[in-house]
Amino acid sequence: MSKHSKKHRRFYLLTLGCPKNSVDSEAMSELLIAAGYQAAPRPGRADYLIVNTCGFLEAAKTESIEALRELAARKRAGQRLVAVGCLAQRMGVELARYVPGLDGLIGTRSWPDLVSFLAELADAQQPASSVLARLSDSASYPPECLPLKRDSLGRRATAYLKIGDGCSASCAFCTIPGFKGPARSRPRQLILDEARALVEQGTRELILVAQDIMAYGRDWGERDALPGLIEDVLRAAPEVRWVRLMYAYPNYASQRLIEVMAGHAQVCHYLDMPLQHGHPDTLRRMGRPHQVDKTLRWIEALRAAMPDVALRTAFIVGYPGETPAEFQGLLDFMQAVQFDRVGIFTFSREPGTPAYDLPHQVPEEVKQERYQVAMQLQRKISLTRNQAQVGRQLDVLVDGVGDGVSLARSYRDAPEVDGFVILQEEHPVGEFVAVRVVGAGPYDLMAVPLAPGRSLKT
Repeated sequence: MSKHSKKHRRFYLLTLGCPKNSVDSEAMSELLIAAGYQAAPRPGRADYLIVNTCGFLEAAKTESIEALRELAARKRAGQRLVAVGCLAQRMGVELARYVPGLDGLIGTRSWPDLVSFLAELADAQQPASSVLARLSDSASYPPECLPLKRDSLGRRATAYLKIGDGCSASCAFCTIPGFKGPARSRPRQLILDEARALVEQGTRELILVAQDIMAYGRDWGERDALPGLIEDVLRAAPEVRWVRLMYAYPNYASQRLIEVMAGHAQVCHYLDMPLQHGHPDTLRRMGRPHQVDKTLRWIEALRAAMPDVALRTAFIVGYPGETPAEFQGLLDFMQAVQFDRVGIFTFSREPGTPAYDLPHQVPEEVKQERYQVAMQLQRKISLTRNQAQVGRQLDVLVDGVGDGVSLARSYRDAPEVDGFVILQEEHPVGEFVAVRVVGAGPYDLMAVPLAPGRSLKT
């Protein structure tokens, strides 16, 4: 009789990394629950300890290894520890050298087989030093690999809706294509079915997410499929209040996307577009689109169609060869565009990437100085952008409450990466409230309710 009996089918799942990993973890949980497993609230109650790892940067790699080691150190007899996802795919069986006690590895393109993998792992007669690995390089989305509903995970006001995976860009600093593979668009009908199911379960905000949402459909020959997908989502789930777009690279920017964003009230006037730098020479060495004038024209078109649009981006400072003039070019670009939100990162030298061996590596102390200068500039810009909201009436979505106040988000705020609207009084979590903005800091807004429990949109 298999040792994989029902009394040994409890799992604890820890998720590290980006929202795309969170979507995969929800799918894994749904697959396991559908197969008869039960989610355990704590590691000590589980038979399987599963860590959905991140391997994007060295800091993320270190965090994942430390989390695995901590679970391995507390692992009791009979428990199995499994590393899933990006770091498992990036390091392969080498990861076991860093994590004594690791039992299994399953890669970014193999986790749909998690149920059968755990059964195999349960029955395996492994030496203490061995690790069972499944690291296939399948480049497609089998229909069964992503569930169409997540009701077993509980009602939520906000849900990420993954529309693709992988990346076909050739950015010199990035490890993602190496362990995620090329961009693969998720079948449209699966996306629409899941959008419909999520909204029927009470989701108010859908966040369309991929490594590059602009690349949607290009792997099967559609050059500008994202705008049509957005409209299809709105038709499939007409009750959704917000549709938010995250990770839109400028390579395939289109006027049609602007028209769709401006023409549908449910689409948030918000765009996360990681540009990485503002100087063409740095961008060229990065392997990024380096036509800065083209990017500026697209931003101007966005703001012409949606004067209230909130723009978020990310920049890397200290990239190899970044001269003082190039860094000043980045600052000038930031000043010219006036982004609402900016994430600043110092260059991380990642083994296996072309940028690792580039000449003229920037000293760490220079990176840190440039980080502080860029952050100081952006704080001033963000404060000015936020102060312009004072007096404005907005609908906000309540994320949490406590001590007589509510933490909410407007259309300008994506979960976890942006600020909050701090609202007087405690309001129901997951509900929209109409507010008037009365104060502003560089990150958060302060507001008072217009009519508690009601929103501007009827």
